[in-house]
Parts: sequence; C-alpha cells; structure tokens
Amino acid sequence: MALNADEEDFEWEPPTEAEMKVIQARRERQDKISKLMGDYLLKGYKMLGECCELCGTILLQDKQKKNYCVACQELDSDVDKDNPALNAQAALSQVRERQLAIQPHPQANGAPPTEPPLSITGLPRPEHCEGAASGLRAPPPSQPPTVPTPSGSPAFLLPTGTTLQTASPPAGPPPTHPALMHAEEAVLHKLRWATQELQQAVSVETSIQLCSLIRTCADSLRSLRELRLS
Repeated sequence: MALNADEEDFEWEPPTEAEMKVIQARRERQDKISKLMGDYLLKGYKMLGECCELCGTILLQDKQKKNYCVACQELDSDVDKDNPALNAQAALSQVRERQLAIQPHPQANGAPPTEPPLSITGLPRPEHCEGAASGLRAPPPSQPPTVPTPSGSPAFLLPTGTTLQTASPPAGPPPTHPALMHAEEAVLHKLRWATQELQQAVSVETSIQLCSLIRTCADSLRSLRELRLS
C-alpha cells in the first residue's frame, strides 16, 4: 500500500526546451567522439582503461605509447577556432563584421549616402599612397609677375653717363654628392615598384605592407632632398 502511495505522488514531467537542447548537444558531441575513436582504432590506436582528467573521455594510445584524447585535441580545438580571444582569424572576421555593420545604409530613394563609408582606423588607403608618391614631383617653376607699363606715359630716360647695372644671375644649386644621388634613385625605384604592386594587390595584409613601404620611401626621399639642398 505504501509503494502505491509513493507512485501516485510521483508525477513525471517532460524536460524543458533548454534541457532538450543540452541533451541534444551532449548526444551530438558523444557521437562525434565515438566516430573519431572508431577512426583512430582503425588506424592502429589502442584504447586504454583510463579517462582524460579534463573531460572524462576514454584515452587512446598511439604506436609510440603516447596518450591521446580526441575530445580535447579535436573537438575543443574546433570550438577555439571560432573564439576571437584565441584565434586571430576569428578576431579579424569579427572586426570586419563590425565595420560593415556600422557603415551607413543607402537611402530609400536610391540616393547615395552623403558621408563616405568608414575605413578601418590606421590603414592608409591606396589613393593616399599614390598621392604621396605624386606629391614628390617638384612643382613647375613659378614665373615672376610682369609689371605692366602704363600707356601714354613718357619713357623714362637715364641721365647721360649713367650705366644700367644688370642684376647678377642667381647662384646655382649647390653641388650634389654622388652618394645622395644614388640613394635617391634607389628609393625612387623602390617607390615605383611598390606603387605598381599596390595597384594589383588583393590581400588586405599585402596592401598594408605596401602602403607602409610607400610612406617610408616618401619620408626617405624628403630627408635626402633636404640634405642635398642644405
């Protein structure tokens, strides 16, 4: 009679949705572990009577007598691939997704947004690098302004015996040291090469390195020219 009373008091309740998800995740993980262990057993691994201290999975042993846990070495490593704190590629993908998310969306009438899209902070854009290279070209010499002579005014006559002194020609540029010329030509050659490679670059990392090289070449050229003119 007491057993019947206990059975009547006990009421079975189905698991909640959250509990079902946990059960399903554990079942899928266990199936993956079983499949991996079967594959390794076919490769010649030996199953031990010991369990992993971290996850409790049965350990395997290879031909070199080295213990191996399929859960810690393979399943957990797959999870780490998507962790931005442990994987640089996942962190870079997360940064790119955030940059795309904060870009302004096109307006409903089809007009382009008034503000330019945000660029990744700290990355020089290719057009800036090409502008730095083109800015190194010397500007054309400026012509001195001509003073118009007023019409109808009498010509200015010099007194008799007075000679007109001509202005002395400006001093020429200081002689250039051959070492500076060779260094400037080498930097210009490297700058042209980096500019051509940047136009064909597809990878973001390659573009960053080329932009840094172009900026360094531009600074070096500026320093060489200042040293040559000093």
